[in-house]
Amino acid sequence: MALYYLDASALVKYYIREPGSAWVRGLINARLPDSGVPAHPIWISEASIVECAAAFAVLHRRGRISLKARDGAFRAFMRDIASEVFYPLPVRTSDFQFAAHLTQRHPLKAYDAVQLAVALRYARILAAFGLPLIFVSGDAALLAAARAEGLPTDNPFDHVAPEDTTDPSGYLA
Repeated sequence: MALYYLDASALVKYYIREPGSAWVRGLINARLPDSGVPAHPIWISEASIVECAAAFAVLHRRGRISLKARDGAFRAFMRDIASEVFYPLPVRTSDFQFAAHLTQRHPLKAYDAVQLAVALRYARILAAFGLPLIFVSGDAALLAAARAEGLPTDNPFDHVAPEDTTDPSGYLA
């Protein structure tokens, strides 16, 4: 069992069809055969709640998805947050402070630095138990920073499948 931390760029792919969506959906939906429990616990930052909601709105404003798709993706996402499909990790004041330092070491945007700070905090906790946390993002600069900080990474764009582009509506949930 692998533990994964998804930033918002990866998480949006669960709801909106984009390159890498099939892989993200497979990761999140995978179940252990005997128990039906998730095969891969998926950790996210509480900041992703705002980032994903904003991403759905931006995709609609830019004409990439319909209003119906935006609203459906938002409802499905909020339902999944409430039903604990993901494990939202709190953002602490210390995470913001660490994120500020990360921006001085890496070319990161504000929320990306916060995402990385939260992931690094939990990766250190899990490492004490011999459990690696895999950081998943579709942002090359953020992935490079995560690797430089010692996190194993994965990129949904490295797992593009034909079904990622077959539905013109873009809506998956």
